[in-house]
Amino acid sequence: MPHVLLIEDDASVRDGMELVLRRHGYGVETAATGEQALALLAGERGARVELAVLDLMLPGMDGFEVCRRIRARAPKLPVIMLTARGDDRDIVTGLEAGADDYVVKPVTAPVLEARIRAALRRAEPYPRQGAEARGPDADRTDHAGLVIDRAGLTVTKHGAALALPPTELRVLLELSASPGRVLTRDQLLASVWDHTFLGDSRLVDAAVGRLRAKIEDVPARPRYVQTVRGFGYRFGPL
Repeated sequence: MPHVLLIEDDASVRDGMELVLRRHGYGVETAATGEQALALLAGERGARVELAVLDLMLPGMDGFEVCRRIRARAPKLPVIMLTARGDDRDIVTGLEAGADDYVVKPVTAPVLEARIRAALRRAEPYPRQGAEARGPDADRTDHAGLVIDRAGLTVTKHGAALALPPTELRVLLELSASPGRVLTRDQLLASVWDHTFLGDSRLVDAAVGRLRAKIEDVPARPRYVQTVRGFGYRFGPL
């Protein structure tokens, strides 16, 4: 039973979402504030949390700061943010803070549950795509100092391990599977987010921006993940 941490200050919304999630088979922990959520994640109950659903408009510490602190403390925990307004600036800021996905309130039960399932799938082991037939070292590739181990799901740069959240790791794995090949934003949405119906390039652009901040020497002049204007992204290195 996957365990979800629901961070929502409105008691009626929180209770309704908790009921929906429990009916779909999820274990649920709840918090009314960001401070409560961070304290819960730091304790014994936090060890079983596999995903956080985070409202942006919280009293005290806002959802953007909560997301940043979750990312610093638990970089591999998927985070889906809830926004009441659908404001572009809120969505972009939330994604830049480290959220993996977002939904706009009021959200229907099928949409929320589908987004949770997709986020949990992104945290699962990446398919090896027949590497056994290519030899024992086929899953480990060195790209000018950036070493990607597709079997172990690890990334190092010049020997130093990089902590990549599942969404950023999936984007890197998808792009690096075929160096030089351009993948459109819609292709990445379908393969990484399972959002064939959404067409929201902000998810892709924000994840690429966070990824570049970790793997590039100079994120503004990327060597590894390059933008192909009008099309999408390709993997280098240059």
